[in-house]
Amino acid sequence: MAVLVTGGAGYIGGHMVLALLDAGEEVVVLDDLSTGFAWAVPKAARLVVGDSGDVEKLSAIAAEHSIDSIAHFAAKIVVPDSVADPLGYYLSNTVKARTLVEFAVRNGIKNFIFSSTAAIYGEPLNNPIFETAQPAPINPYGRSKLMVEWMLKDAAYVHELSYVALRYFNVAGADPKARLGQSTPNATHLIKVAVQAALGLRNGMDVYGTDYPTPDGTCVRDYIQVSDLIEAHLLALAHLRRGGESLVLNCGYGHGHSVREVIDVVKDVSQTNFEVRLTGRRAGDPAALVAGAQEIRDRLGWTPRYDNLTEIVRQAYEWERKLRDGTIAKAR
Repeated sequence: MAVLVTGGAGYIGGHMVLALLDAGEEVVVLDDLSTGFAWAVPKAARLVVGDSGDVEKLSAIAAEHSIDSIAHFAAKIVVPDSVADPLGYYLSNTVKARTLVEFAVRNGIKNFIFSSTAAIYGEPLNNPIFETAQPAPINPYGRSKLMVEWMLKDAAYVHELSYVALRYFNVAGADPKARLGQSTPNATHLIKVAVQAALGLRNGMDVYGTDYPTPDGTCVRDYIQVSDLIEAHLLALAHLRRGGESLVLNCGYGHGHSVREVIDVVKDVSQTNFEVRLTGRRAGDPAALVAGAQEIRDRLGWTPRYDNLTEIVRQAYEWERKLRDGTIAKAR
């Protein structure tokens, strides 16, 4: 049986493809390559260039492969962009996910892993945030993802479908074997931006807001290393294949770092001192998001291996340097 990975040519989905292949799985990747890269998909996986909401593409995949599980990563993910283009985000993240869920139901695909987000919690009253917290997203990105969680819950109630929705906190770092990292040139992830500034690929960087109710006034986030995150996906897949019940789980370490802390670590790792410009808050940014991270350990037996900000930054920095120097061994 094969696993269909939507968005599998991108950053997080691409790491899922590597991990599945390492585990001996048959993998089919569906990606429109809007932010992903064909070279990031190993030849051992089947790459289909197309949209996760394209019924004809999905039907063709089902006709050619025996799919038993879907790992859905394809989405738009930039919070400020979602504020500026809410309908685009509801189309990409919600409407197309509905098509994919219906495809799963119609084709008897029983296992569905969904790439959700901590943005569904909005501006939490307390940190860490546990799965029992009432969702209250403050931007279209978070709302677009929460709607998919609701759809999965409702569909699973009446169909032979089980799912695990993994609510990501801030994903960072790169494959420890240096096979893949965050490769989108204009990505907005803080660590990506900071290491690009350290390498002279950006003219410094901006810090959006220094008056938040946090210890140093900048936003605090729970940074989870990408391979640790993908290990949670593999455990979720094994759980579903054993007939496990549907779950909604946070993916984070349970502690956070501020924007200023991250920048200091990037400067230390890179041994550079790039310009940091202090500016106003961005729309839709909560002050702090830190995971209540025990449930995923208890339910899936997840044990992170890379919970170290300096190591995460070093991985990201080395990957970015490879991108700059053109020394990446491309998979295809």
